[in-house]
Amino acid sequence: MDYFPTLELPEEIQALVVERVAGNSFQDLYGLIASCKLIKAIADRRSVCHFYDVLSVPCGHNMPAELLKTCHAERNPSTLYMKGVQFFFTFNIQEEGLAFMKLAANEGYERAVYTYAMTRKFFWGDEEYFARFTRESVDRIGKLVRSLKWAWGSLHGYEFRAKRDKFISTIVPSFYSCQCVPVLERDWVLWFVENSKGDKMCNCCFWIKEVGLFFRPVETAPQDNKPMRELKQTLGNESEETPLSIGRGHDGETFSSEEVD
Repeated sequence: MDYFPTLELPEEIQALVVERVAGNSFQDLYGLIASCKLIKAIADRRSVCHFYDVLSVPCGHNMPAELLKTCHAERNPSTLYMKGVQFFFTFNIQEEGLAFMKLAANEGYERAVYTYAMTRKFFWGDEEYFARFTRESVDRIGKLVRSLKWAWGSLHGYEFRAKRDKFISTIVPSFYSCQCVPVLERDWVLWFVENSKGDKMCNCCFWIKEVGLFFRPVETAPQDNKPMRELKQTLGNESEETPLSIGRGHDGETFSSEEVD
């Protein structure tokens, strides 16, 4: 396989390469930076911070507070997602939290697309974003999101419990009564819903299962997430912001939750 030296590319193409690598992982970016000073100079540009995935920071590593702050200022999708989840599920500021998640989803950030789609379905019955997934991608992204359920403080709030009880009593039974494939285990609770039917279930049952997995009770302590704690410490308690004030997008345009919902 022939390799084309990155340094022989035009500078604007080199910048695109750096941005793409920055979005993959910090390990890949550090490896690229080590290749030459020119690439390091491109990677040090403030605009590259828009493409980092701050949730991919390796365990045991601290992300500098100034870097987190710059990512947030550059409307980095992963920080928008983190802030949206925190607002929606911890502070119960649903309108603004949902707007932040949608901004990140519209940037193509997979965790945000998944979380936004499941939240819209669970709370409002909206399935608009389901069309963006294949079953394979839902399985992969779902496991990734569920492995990092930080800042979900209101999961045990009254509204959530009421929605979950309604989901269990009115929606889950249709999963077990549907004859699309034989039921392997008939357990009318969410804990075992992923083991109850084979992979060839109909789309309706597939999405009932996926929403159930996403919002089933979390009985174990949530995993600690260093980027989330550092973001909260760096940016302060932004839950006191005016709920309709979001800020500027990556292209300088001002957004509000009314405009993006």
